[in-house]
Amino acid sequence: MELYPINLKLAGRRCAVVGGGAVAERKVRTMLAAGARVHVFSPMLTPGLSRVYKDGRLHWTPRAYQPGDLHNFFIVICATDQAEVNRQAAAEARSAGALVNLADSPELSDFHVPAQITRGDLLITVATGGGSPALARRLKEDIAARYGPEYGEYLALVAKVRADMKNRLATAREREGFWRETIDPDVLNLLKNGKFTEAEERIRHAACCAGSES
Repeated sequence: MELYPINLKLAGRRCAVVGGGAVAERKVRTMLAAGARVHVFSPMLTPGLSRVYKDGRLHWTPRAYQPGDLHNFFIVICATDQAEVNRQAAAEARSAGALVNLADSPELSDFHVPAQITRGDLLITVATGGGSPALARRLKEDIAARYGPEYGEYLALVAKVRADMKNRLATAREREGFWRETIDPDVLNLLKNGKFTEAEERIRHAACCAGSES
Protein backbone atom coordinates (compact mmCIF):
# COMPACT_ATOMS: atom_id res chain seq x y z
CA MET A 1 0.00 0.00 0.00
CA GLU A 2 1.36 3.41 -0.95
CA LEU A 3 1.38 6.06 1.76
CA TYR A 4 0.86 9.78 1.31
CA PRO A 5 3.68 11.69 3.05
CA ILE A 6 2.57 14.72 5.00
CA ASN A 7 3.77 16.96 7.85
CA LEU A 8 0.89 17.93 10.14
CA LYS A 9 0.59 21.10 12.19
CA LEU A 10 -0.51 19.96 15.65
CA ALA A 11 -0.13 23.25 17.54
CA GLY A 12 -3.22 23.66 19.72
CA ARG A 13 -4.82 20.44 18.46
CA ARG A 14 -6.41 18.01 20.92
CA CYS A 15 -4.71 14.63 20.71
CA ALA A 16 -5.21 11.53 22.85
CA VAL A 17 -3.00 8.63 23.83
CA VAL A 18 -4.52 5.46 25.25
CA GLY A 19 -1.85 3.90 27.45
CA GLY A 20 0.85 5.22 29.72
CA GLY A 21 3.87 3.00 29.07
CA ALA A 22 7.18 3.51 27.29
CA VAL A 23 5.65 3.50 23.80
CA ALA A 24 3.01 5.98 24.88
CA GLU A 25 5.70 8.22 26.34
CA ARG A 26 7.57 8.38 23.03
CA LYS A 27 4.35 9.29 21.21
CA VAL A 28 3.39 11.90 23.79
CA ARG A 29 6.77 13.62 23.74
CA THR A 30 6.73 13.88 19.94
CA MET A 31 3.27 15.43 19.91
CA LEU A 32 4.05 17.83 22.74
CA ALA A 33 7.15 18.97 20.85
CA ALA A 34 4.81 19.83 17.95
CA GLY A 35 2.62 21.93 20.25
CA ALA A 36 -0.30 19.51 20.61
CA ARG A 37 -2.64 19.46 23.61
CA VAL A 38 -2.27 15.86 24.73
CA HIS A 39 -4.66 13.85 26.92
CA VAL A 40 -3.57 10.46 28.25
CA PHE A 41 -5.98 7.74 29.40
CA SER A 42 -4.15 5.24 31.60
CA PRO A 43 -4.22 3.96 35.20
CA MET A 44 -0.45 4.46 35.42
CA LEU A 45 2.20 6.67 33.85
CA THR A 46 5.90 6.10 33.29
CA PRO A 47 8.14 8.22 35.53
CA GLY A 48 8.88 10.40 32.49
CA LEU A 49 5.20 10.99 31.76
CA SER A 50 4.56 11.64 35.45
CA ARG A 51 7.10 14.45 35.36
CA VAL A 52 5.50 15.89 32.23
CA TYR A 53 2.11 15.76 33.96
CA LYS A 54 3.43 17.44 37.12
CA ASP A 55 4.92 20.17 34.92
CA GLY A 56 1.39 20.90 33.68
CA ARG A 57 2.11 19.95 30.08
CA LEU A 58 -0.21 16.95 29.97
CA HIS A 59 -3.86 16.16 30.68
CA TRP A 60 -4.31 12.79 32.40
CA THR A 61 -7.34 10.64 33.19
CA PRO A 62 -5.96 8.16 35.75
CA ARG A 63 -7.97 5.11 34.68
CA ALA A 64 -8.23 2.71 31.78
CA TYR A 65 -9.90 3.86 28.57
CA GLN A 66 -13.70 3.63 28.59
CA PRO A 67 -16.15 3.89 25.68
CA GLY A 68 -17.14 7.52 25.23
CA ASP A 69 -13.69 8.90 26.06
CA LEU A 70 -12.43 9.56 22.55
CA HIS A 71 -14.64 12.23 21.05
CA ASN A 72 -13.38 15.59 19.76
CA PHE A 73 -9.77 14.55 19.24
CA PHE A 74 -7.79 15.21 16.08
CA ILE A 75 -5.36 12.30 16.54
CA VAL A 76 -5.70 9.25 18.77
CA ILE A 77 -2.81 6.86 19.43
CA CYS A 78 -3.67 3.49 20.95
CA ALA A 79 -0.61 2.22 22.82
CA THR A 80 -1.73 -0.15 25.58
CA ASP A 81 -0.35 -3.68 25.92
CA GLN A 82 -3.80 -5.13 25.21
CA ALA A 83 -4.57 -5.60 21.53
CA GLU A 84 -8.34 -5.78 22.01
CA VAL A 85 -8.41 -2.53 23.99
CA ASN A 86 -6.37 -0.83 21.27
CA ARG A 87 -8.79 -2.01 18.60
CA GLN A 88 -11.86 -0.96 20.56
CA ALA A 89 -10.41 2.48 21.24
CA ALA A 90 -9.34 2.82 17.61
CA ALA A 91 -12.83 1.97 16.34
CA GLU A 92 -14.44 4.58 18.60
CA ALA A 93 -11.91 7.28 17.74
CA ARG A 94 -12.19 6.63 14.01
CA SER A 95 -15.98 6.75 14.12
CA ALA A 96 -15.69 10.13 15.85
CA GLY A 97 -13.55 11.45 12.99
CA ALA A 98 -10.05 11.16 14.45
CA LEU A 99 -6.93 9.94 12.69
CA VAL A 100 -5.88 6.75 14.46
CA ASN A 101 -2.58 4.98 15.07
CA LEU A 102 -2.37 1.55 16.70
CA ALA A 103 1.14 1.07 18.04
CA ASP A 104 0.86 -2.72 17.80
CA SER A 105 -0.92 -2.90 14.42
CA PRO A 106 0.52 -0.64 11.71
CA GLU A 107 -1.66 -2.34 9.10
CA LEU A 108 -4.82 -1.15 10.91
CA SER A 109 -3.59 2.41 11.41
CA ASP A 110 -4.60 5.51 9.45
CA PHE A 111 -1.03 6.78 9.65
CA HIS A 112 2.44 5.74 10.79
CA VAL A 113 4.79 7.87 12.87
CA PRO A 114 8.17 7.88 11.09
CA ALA A 115 11.57 7.91 12.70
CA GLN A 116 12.72 11.52 12.66
CA ILE A 117 15.81 13.67 12.84
CA THR A 118 15.33 17.30 13.88
CA ARG A 119 17.92 19.99 13.31
CA GLY A 120 16.21 23.27 14.17
CA ASP A 121 13.65 23.81 11.40
CA LEU A 122 15.07 20.92 9.40
CA LEU A 123 12.96 17.79 9.76
CA ILE A 124 14.07 14.53 8.12
CA THR A 125 11.86 11.47 8.44
CA VAL A 126 12.36 7.79 7.65
CA ALA A 127 9.49 5.35 7.23
CA THR A 128 9.24 1.70 6.25
CA GLY A 129 5.45 1.45 6.18
CA GLY A 130 5.58 -0.29 9.54
CA GLY A 131 7.49 -3.15 7.93
CA SER A 132 10.77 -2.80 9.79
CA PRO A 133 11.13 -0.34 12.68
CA ALA A 134 14.66 -1.69 13.19
CA LEU A 135 15.66 -0.63 9.66
CA ALA A 136 14.06 2.77 10.20
CA ARG A 137 16.13 3.23 13.36
CA ARG A 138 19.32 2.18 11.56
CA LEU A 139 18.70 4.61 8.71
CA LYS A 140 17.86 7.33 11.21
CA GLU A 141 21.22 6.82 12.91
CA ASP A 142 23.06 6.97 9.58
CA ILE A 143 21.27 10.14 8.48
CA ALA A 144 21.71 11.80 11.88
CA ALA A 145 25.47 11.22 11.63
CA ARG A 146 25.51 12.78 8.16
CA TYR A 147 23.38 15.85 8.90
CA GLY A 148 24.53 17.53 12.10
CA PRO A 149 23.31 20.58 14.04
CA GLU A 150 24.99 22.90 11.52
CA TYR A 151 22.11 22.30 9.10
CA GLY A 152 19.59 23.70 11.59
CA GLU A 153 21.92 26.60 12.31
CA TYR A 154 22.16 27.27 8.57
CA LEU A 155 18.37 27.51 8.29
CA ALA A 156 18.26 29.87 11.28
CA LEU A 157 20.81 32.15 9.62
CA VAL A 158 18.94 32.14 6.32
CA ALA A 159 15.73 33.06 8.17
CA LYS A 160 17.61 35.91 9.82
CA VAL A 161 18.60 37.44 6.48
CA ARG A 162 15.46 36.45 4.56
CA ALA A 163 13.78 39.86 4.61
CA ASP A 164 16.92 41.57 3.33
CA MET A 165 17.36 38.85 0.74
CA LYS A 166 13.85 39.35 -0.62
CA ASN A 167 14.49 43.08 -1.05
CA ARG A 168 17.79 42.53 -2.81
CA LEU A 169 16.92 39.54 -4.98
CA ALA A 170 13.99 40.47 -7.14
CA THR A 171 14.29 37.76 -9.80
CA ALA A 172 14.23 33.98 -9.76
CA ARG A 173 17.72 33.95 -11.31
CA GLU A 174 19.13 36.02 -8.47
CA ARG A 175 17.48 33.85 -5.83
CA GLU A 176 18.79 30.72 -7.52
CA GLY A 177 22.29 32.18 -7.45
CA PHE A 178 21.93 32.97 -3.77
CA TRP A 179 20.96 29.43 -2.83
CA ARG A 180 23.73 28.01 -4.98
CA GLU A 181 26.31 30.19 -3.23
CA THR A 182 25.17 29.60 0.35
CA ILE A 183 24.36 25.90 0.38
CA ASP A 184 27.95 24.76 0.14
CA PRO A 185 30.44 22.92 2.33
CA ASP A 186 32.28 26.10 3.31
CA VAL A 187 29.28 27.68 5.03
CA LEU A 188 28.31 24.43 6.70
CA ASN A 189 31.85 23.81 7.89
CA LEU A 190 31.99 27.29 9.40
CA LEU A 191 28.80 26.54 11.32
CA LYS A 192 30.05 23.10 12.33
CA ASN A 193 33.15 24.73 13.80
CA GLY A 194 31.14 27.35 15.68
CA LYS A 195 32.08 30.27 13.42
CA PHE A 196 28.59 31.72 13.26
CA THR A 197 29.58 35.32 12.53
CA GLU A 198 31.76 34.28 9.59
CA ALA A 199 29.01 32.06 8.23
CA GLU A 200 26.47 34.88 8.45
CA GLU A 201 28.84 37.27 6.71
CA ARG A 202 29.33 34.77 3.90
CA ILE A 203 25.57 34.36 3.47
CA ARG A 204 25.02 38.12 3.42
CA HIS A 205 27.88 38.52 0.95
CA ALA A 206 26.28 35.92 -1.31
CA ALA A 207 23.00 37.84 -1.19
CA CYS A 208 24.77 41.09 -2.08
CA CYS A 209 26.68 39.51 -4.96
CA ALA A 210 23.56 37.82 -6.31
CA GLY A 211 21.66 41.08 -6.14
CA SER A 212 24.36 42.92 -8.08
CA GLU A 213 24.40 40.44 -11.00
CA SER A 214 23.09 41.81 -14.27
